[in-house]
Amino acid sequence: MITEKKIFVVPELEGQKRLDIFLVEHLQLSRGEIQKMIKNNKVQVNGKLPKKAGDMIRQGDAIDVYFIEEEPVEVSQEDLELYKKIEIIADETDYIVINKPAGLLVHPTQADEPATLAHWLVQKYPGIRGVGENAERPGIVHRLDREASGLMVVAKNQKAFEHLKAQFKQREVEKFYTVLVHGVVEAQHDTLDFEIDRGNDGRMVSRPKTDKLALDKVYKRQPGKTALTEFWVEKVFVNFTLLKVKIHTGRTHQIRVHMYAYNHHVVGDELYHQHRGRKYDKQLGRLFLHAQRLVFQNTQGESVDYELKLPKELSLFLQTLK
Repeated sequence: MITEKKIFVVPELEGQKRLDIFLVEHLQLSRGEIQKMIKNNKVQVNGKLPKKAGDMIRQGDAIDVYFIEEEPVEVSQEDLELYKKIEIIADETDYIVINKPAGLLVHPTQADEPATLAHWLVQKYPGIRGVGENAERPGIVHRLDREASGLMVVAKNQKAFEHLKAQFKQREVEKFYTVLVHGVVEAQHDTLDFEIDRGNDGRMVSRPKTDKLALDKVYKRQPGKTALTEFWVEKVFVNFTLLKVKIHTGRTHQIRVHMYAYNHHVVGDELYHQHRGRKYDKQLGRLFLHAQRLVFQNTQGESVDYELKLPKELSLFLQTLK
């Protein structure tokens, strides 16, 4: 159902401009929201759908923008239960810190899931809509795997978003995780610097570095982006090791991929795993990866430090191990 239609004719001074940029300047919407409207066929140029948001417009082009009232998406009872598990740790003027439950997606993917942390944020904090660079990720400056749980900080306004984004980019935010892996890790402390890349099957891949200067080893070179994971052994069991992990970079699935390449995959990981210990992975029923501590600077330049306990299901699982 179309509720409103706006028509723009590109003036002489605004020719040779990107379509999305033009609309951002003429509508009180973020660039991400505009790009989503273009993707969803709600914008036409001279009566035709544009190929992409970055199409160049010319003087005299007629741009039609359709505002359509969308039917509310029904959220399953299972997803509603996940929403109830979201815990607000801190609710400040510029940001909130939440404890994300395992199983909850942070933001929609190409499948356009109806229930994510992003959807919950807009419901709980309507003013957060439009904060950031992407309408589908309001206020979100970092991610946490769907299967993982733990601390996340979300910006409530654009100033805080830019402030937090800069800290993550400059690797000034300290992120610590509690992770249980298969096998006995011999080193009490180590740093993994294996580069990470996306494989042909879509999964992330990594392996220990080889000597890039040796010509006879060039064929072994692992392409990818720099990734740095540091860990300390907290407790050793017969067939498992509990780790405190600090990531110095924020690559997709970094801890999981690094521990898999290190031959100690994370307990409960259904994507990156060896054959051993699969019955324990299924027994746990989730990923044993919990973002336990988060340290960053607020907009006043003060260091703030948040820390959580392990979720009950992870604590109980540890009690079953020898």
